[in-house]
Amino acid sequence: MPARARGPVIYREAMSHVTLERYASEIVAQADQLRKHVTAADLAAPVPTCPGWSLGNLLRHVGGAHRWAERVVRTRSAGPVSHDQVDDVAGDDTADAAALGDWVAEGAALLAGTLRAAGPEAAVWTPAPGGTPVFWARRMLFEVVLHRADAVAAVGGTYVLDPGTAQAGVDEWMEFTVLPQVYESPEHLRALLGPGRTVHFHATDVEPGAGEWLVDLTGDAITTRRAHEKAAVAVRGPAAALLLLLYGREAVPAEGAEVIGDRALLEQWRETVSYWLRK
Repeated sequence: MPARARGPVIYREAMSHVTLERYASEIVAQADQLRKHVTAADLAAPVPTCPGWSLGNLLRHVGGAHRWAERVVRTRSAGPVSHDQVDDVAGDDTADAAALGDWVAEGAALLAGTLRAAGPEAAVWTPAPGGTPVFWARRMLFEVVLHRADAVAAVGGTYVLDPGTAQAGVDEWMEFTVLPQVYESPEHLRALLGPGRTVHFHATDVEPGAGEWLVDLTGDAITTRRAHEKAAVAVRGPAAALLLLLYGREAVPAEGAEVIGDRALLEQWRETVSYWLRK
């Protein structure tokens, strides 16, 4: 019996290590792609998907976010850590873009190393359920994934993201959408609820069982599930297109998604649940 009881625990631990390593490796890869996008760019170039930001602001934000998360994990913080590094995006936009890109890549590598050293089971503060370095690995992966899309919008080119990574980003979004703390107020959350209010997402380049999500707004609280069901509005396209739509990045040059049905409901839900991005 002890051997049987231990088996699943070993399996879960092994899967946690695989997940952490996957995210850590992808953080480094995405940051390297971002660095390549901006090597010869003008840091003063405006970022159309982040109004008011220059490319330099964007890069300083990404590098600061990775260093902030690295500090949280390295120190095993039990509570919130000042995020001035994330918010202070001012700097010299006449400086060398290649050097700033290298700084971003260095921050990603530093974070990845700290995540690996901590392992998937360490107890650390997280602003949403999780409480381990795996939360930070996934969250900081999509920090660079989405801001790489912003950089492409600023410098030109076509944005490409592999389906598996994009699927993980949609999964994260679906987990966040049920959390009360991502909404501006309980009233804003309740305004989404009502009979017949459902939103379906279908990633056409992911296995159907893994690439379909239903957001159910018909009950007393928001729920999500993997399901192939009719809905008031359906969004269909590559996983990367779904991710960009969720984050309001449809202007990024990339293959888009098709929306069928109640687009107003989709926009209301997306805008309301996006409050955590604007805080």
